Amino acid sequence: MNERVSPQQFHEADGVEDWRVLGEGACAYFRTGPFAASARLVHAISEQADLEDYHPDVDLRYGGVIVRLITIRHDYYGLSERDIELAQRISVVARELGVPADPTAVQTIQVTMDALVGPAVMPFWRAVLGYRDRGDSPEDLIDPHGRGPSFWFQQMDAPRPQRNRIHIDVWVPHDQAEARIAAAIAAGGHLVTDEHAPSWWVLADAEGNEACVATWMGHN
Repeated sequence: MNERVSPQQFHEADGVEDWRVLGEGACAYFRTGPFAASARLVHAISEQADLEDYHPDVDLRYGGVIVRLITIRHDYYGLSERDIELAQRISVVARELGVPADPTAVQTIQVTMDALVGPAVMPFWRAVLGYRDRGDSPEDLIDPHGRGPSFWFQQMDAPRPQRNRIHIDVWVPHDQAEARIAAAIAAGGHLVTDEHAPSWWVLADAEGNEACVATWMGHN
């Protein structure tokens, strides 16, 4: 159960309706309510078999639990058949406990930095953030504790005057992208380009600070 799968293959599987692929991983949000209910769900997840060498990232907060599944190997950072199987089992456990999922409530944030010479600037950011390299992607730094957003250093061939060097990528469920974009525009932003849609849209605020709304669609 460790063969690689694409985001589309994940979403085409049965029993994963609670989950949404965001970037490389799959996320689900379960509205548990009281803390005790959250703890029961986390305990039930921990009792699933075959978690000795593979485990989900679980974030327990007031009102809900976020679960993120991703297969991490030295040469791969993405989804596998094992993630599908565990997503199915976690959803079953949540239903047995009477805990509903809210697929609209998940997202992942990535900070993207334009870099003319990535190797010259990455050591600074690695040190100041306390981050580490992502094994399969030399352009990425990740939080070793899994809390902060990843930093991606986008290779540039030449400076781009009058444009910020840092922007935010907001990974949202593929079925929520249009609503998120509409909300951002209604809040005073504008669309810079949709030429890469539905992989990502570039938006900007009233002063030109940019953010990308991204989905798994169009990514292998």
